Amino acid sequence: MKNLIGIDQDKAEQLCVMLNGLLADYQIFYQNLRGFHWNIKGKDFFELHLKFEEYYNDAVVKVDEIAERVLTLEGEPLHTYTDFLISSEIREEKRVFKGTDCIDVIVKNFSILILKERKILKVASEANDEGTVSLMSDYISQTEKTLWMLNSYLK
Repeated sequence: MKNLIGIDQDKAEQLCVMLNGLLADYQIFYQNLRGFHWNIKGKDFFELHLKFEEYYNDAVVKVDEIAERVLTLEGEPLHTYTDFLISSEIREEKRVFKGTDCIDVIVKNFSILILKERKILKVASEANDEGTVSLMSDYISQTEKTLWMLNSYLK
């Protein structure tokens, strides 16, 4: 049986579960980035304060896009922090103030995100879900470049 946009209903439900996991990860990642932005200390304050703001602004856009994709697939997006904390592989960060420590966490978080995005891309491709494929392809390209830049910063 197909849903409204012509995707097999079982595959759409599987994608909704996966996308909700990604949504939870991005939501916790977003909040981690806000904390880094607010609490950064040290000689890289000005540079990293702005960079963290750039990252959290991007993350909040992705949160909305992922939730809307779940709705497009006829699912229900997670929307409570309780659900986000249960479903997220990314964990909350507390008392991280040093720039390189923040970047280390961000790299770890992006690494979690890109692995999930690749898994979703594979399932979406098998389901002929071009909308989700396109979304994940864009995210993967952006994340790859960001990881390269962050890794270069840490060297």
